[in-house]
Amino acid sequence: MNFWKTKTLPEMTTEEWESLCDGCAKCCLHKLEDEDTGNIYFTSVACQLMDLTTCRCTRYTERTKIIPDCVDIRKLPTEQYYWLPVTCAYRLIHEGKDLPEWHPLLSKTTVSVEEAGLSIRAYARVETPEDDVNDLEDFILDWLE
Repeated sequence: MNFWKTKTLPEMTTEEWESLCDGCAKCCLHKLEDEDTGNIYFTSVACQLMDLTTCRCTRYTERTKIIPDCVDIRKLPTEQYYWLPVTCAYRLIHEGKDLPEWHPLLSKTTVSVEEAGLSIRAYARVETPEDDVNDLEDFILDWLE
């Protein structure tokens, strides 16, 4: 039996938890929240620590020290997972849903994420020092998740 079907997120080992990340990197895109509706809007601007070649953080273990706004999902209460992409394994498991067939734990390859069109590699750009992260409305993505 697959561990994500028998364990809750808090019960998972670090290795199990990390293996749930599909590497899409959508959680590393800057997001905006509509104060009136609470809707979350993803932008095409990725964190300055993102490597778009690998879709991985270049300083993963120290990211929350380097980027004060970086959220450690494992420390976040699961009720706050609403801001994660609807395809995110952490959100899916919290909502009692199964992993999609393209997830690397099921497909046995990380290429499946890109083949499914879910990697940010094709459209994102890394934040630069010139960017004003408080003025990202022009970079909002129109996703059909």
